[in-house]
Amino acid sequence: MSQTSTPNGPGRPKDPAKRHAILEAAKELFVTKGYDGSSMEAIAAEAGVSKLTVYSHFTDKETLFCEAVQSKCAETMPELFHEPPANASVGVLLLSVARGFNRLINSAEAIALSRLMVAQGGQSPQLSQMFFEAGPQRVLDQLERLITQAQLKGELREGDPRNAAEHFLMLAQGCLHFRLLIGCAEMPDAEESEKHVREVVDIFLRAYRP
Repeated sequence: MSQTSTPNGPGRPKDPAKRHAILEAAKELFVTKGYDGSSMEAIAAEAGVSKLTVYSHFTDKETLFCEAVQSKCAETMPELFHEPPANASVGVLLLSVARGFNRLINSAEAIALSRLMVAQGGQSPQLSQMFFEAGPQRVLDQLERLITQAQLKGELREGDPRNAAEHFLMLAQGCLHFRLLIGCAEMPDAEESEKHVREVVDIFLRAYRP
C-alpha cells in the first residue's frame, strides 16, 4: 500500500504560521534587544522554530528586519496597503489614514524602535536607511498614491502629490509624537486622539481641495 509523502527540499511549501511566528518574534526582539543584539538564532528560539526555518523564509537578518517593519506598518494601516472602496470620499479615507498613522507612530513598539534608530543612526546609517525605506518610505509612497487618485477624481487640487503626502503626515504626527519620543508626555486618550486627527484632516482639506 502506497503512502503519501510530504515533499521536502526547496520545493516544499512554506508554512505561513511559522512565517507569522518568526515576524512576531523579530518585532519583539528588534525592539527590546536592538538590531545588533537580535541574532537569527535568538529570533528562531523566540519563534519556536529552527534557525534553518528562519533562513528559509527570510534570506538574512536585513531582509527579516525590513519585513518586520513592513508587517507592522501594513497591519496598523491596512487602509493604505489595500485598494480603497471606489465610493469612499477622500475625507473618509484621510481620517482612516490619520487614525492608523497615529496608532502606528505613537505605539510603544514604534517609539522604542524610533529611539533605537536615532541612537544608532550615527554609527549605522545603512541600518537607518533600511528602516526608512521599509517603514516611513512605504507609508509615504502609499499615501502619495491615494492622493494622486483623489486628484484624478477631482477631490483634491492638482499639484505635487508627494509634497501633499509629506504635509499630511507631518500634520498628523504633530508635536505630541516628539514629546512621546523624548519621554515627556503620556499617550492621549481616544477622545483627544480623535479630535487631533479630525482637525488635521480639516486643515489639510481646506488647503488642498479644489
